[in-house]
Amino acid sequence: MRYAQGGGLTDADRATRERIRLQAVERFKGGEKNREIAAALRVSERSVERWRRAWRERGEAGIRSKGSPGRPRLGPSQIARLERELERGPLVHGWADQRWTLARVKTLIGRLFHVSYTVEGTWRLLKRHGWSWQQPTRRAIERDDASVELWKKEIWPRVRAPRRLATAGSSSRTKPASR
Repeated sequence: MRYAQGGGLTDADRATRERIRLQAVERFKGGEKNREIAAALRVSERSVERWRRAWRERGEAGIRSKGSPGRPRLGPSQIARLERELERGPLVHGWADQRWTLARVKTLIGRLFHVSYTVEGTWRLLKRHGWSWQQPTRRAIERDDASVELWKKEIWPRVRAPRRLATAGSSSRTKPASR
């Protein structure tokens, strides 16, 4: 099933859908027909048929939510260890510079915990635990910020070409003088 946001349901949405399925079970017990239940709960008859089959085969447990499919694969102690290792820096783990890329973090997780994440999954994991995306600023070592600010305030306004004044234009595609 596809969702508008491209992802799954939130916990609240999942609980709402489970409530609807439980209401359907009460109606199954009352002997109502699938069409009546679908109309009353504003769902498709096909969904009601699926729910009824699952209820007959496994009882209420068959229609209950199974929870979020994206449960984290690292436990709290593993997350704490990962954070300690990230704080130690990439150099300690064998990379040539001080940048933690998602691919590097993914590799580190694989090395430490023998768990495979995608790059996108790595980003979600880090974001969920308070890490943010950062990009190093690329500036020349010789840069003098005071001089740059002085240039922007005093010299640039004099060098910049003045804006043309707005004048009434012509909608003709030929020159106005040639008419």
